Amino acid sequence: MPEPIIVVAYREEWKEEFASIAQKIRGALGEIALRIDHIGSTSIQGLDAKPIIDIQVSLESLEPIEKYKDSFEEIGYYHKAENRDKTKRYFREKPGSQRTHIHVREHGSWSSLFPLLFRDYLRCHQEECQRYVEFKYECMAMYRNERERYVEAKEPLIWEIMRSASRWSQETGWKPGASDY
Repeated sequence: MPEPIIVVAYREEWKEEFASIAQKIRGALGEIALRIDHIGSTSIQGLDAKPIIDIQVSLESLEPIEKYKDSFEEIGYYHKAENRDKTKRYFREKPGSQRTHIHVREHGSWSSLFPLLFRDYLRCHQEECQRYVEFKYECMAMYRNERERYVEAKEPLIWEIMRSASRWSQETGWKPGASDY
C-alpha cells in the first residue's frame, strides 16, 4: 500500500530540520554546492504542508554525478536514478530517517529558479498561501493514497500562482537572494 498523503499544520521546527540537513550537505559537498536552499511548502512560514523537507542544491553542472553522488551517500542520502525529471538529480533519505527530498539542479537554470520564485512569492502573499493550502487539503481528501494524482491535481493552481509570481517578479525586479545555507 502506498504511503498516504498527509498535510499537517506548519511546524516551526522545519527551519531547524532544514538547517541541520543543510549543514551536513555543506560539510559533504563544500564549495561544489553553489547554493543550498530550503524550498517547498515547509520553507514558507505558516503554510501547512506534507512533513517532508525539500532542499535544492545548486551545482555548476549535474554531470558527472560521481562528483557528488558518493558525498550524498556518505551522509545518508541515496540517488533515485528512476527520476523522470531530467533537469535534476534526486536524492532521498535512507529508510527509517526523516523524510527528505533533495533536488540537485544546475545553478541558474530555469528549473532551479522556479522553486525559489514560487517560495519567495508565497512568502510575500499570504492570501495566495491560504488559497494554496486550502486546495492542498482538498487534494489530500480526494487522493490520499494516490501520490501522483495528488501532485497532478495541484499543477493547475501552481501554474496559476506562477503566472502571478512572474508578474510580481517583473514589478519588483525579483532575483534569488543569498543561499539559505
